Amino acid sequence: MASKKPKTIPQRRKREGKTDFKKRLHLLLAKKPRLVIRTTNQSIIAQIIEFTPKGDLIKAGVSSTELKKKGWNHSLKNLPAAYLTGILIGKKALENNIKEAILDLGFKTPIKGNKIYACLKGVIDAGLTVPHSPEVFPTEDRISGKHINDQITESFKKIKSEL
Repeated sequence: MASKKPKTIPQRRKREGKTDFKKRLHLLLAKKPRLVIRTTNQSIIAQIIEFTPKGDLIKAGVSSTELKKKGWNHSLKNLPAAYLTGILIGKKALENNIKEAILDLGFKTPIKGNKIYACLKGVIDAGLTVPHSPEVFPTEDRISGKHINDQITESFKKIKSEL
């Protein structure tokens, strides 16, 4: 007779390193839409996702590639682009009658002043309510692109005024 218990296999998405179910449960218990911000090698993606029993439903989504249509000719993955993407998703969420959300970082390590927090600052400046601590945001000089060059600062100011 076998005396050992059979080995339990973790859920597929947990095995693949795609979902932290413990963190997800805590986010879902808030009963607010989630603001999901992901960075790729070429752009920044922001989505407002709402939980339904049949599966998550994307209420609003924006990629930093949409900044090209607004006249942004610089990198789509730097801090100014992240901030402008945050403004875009914030305005799109308000158009869809979403007034508040909770930030979902996924597996990203929260580091003060990174692109995710620049995007979050844009979302908050657009008028969406998201619980946060103001000390994690990058400085205004970094958000406007002064640390890169003056061309980006001028483009940033122009596009921000249009949004």
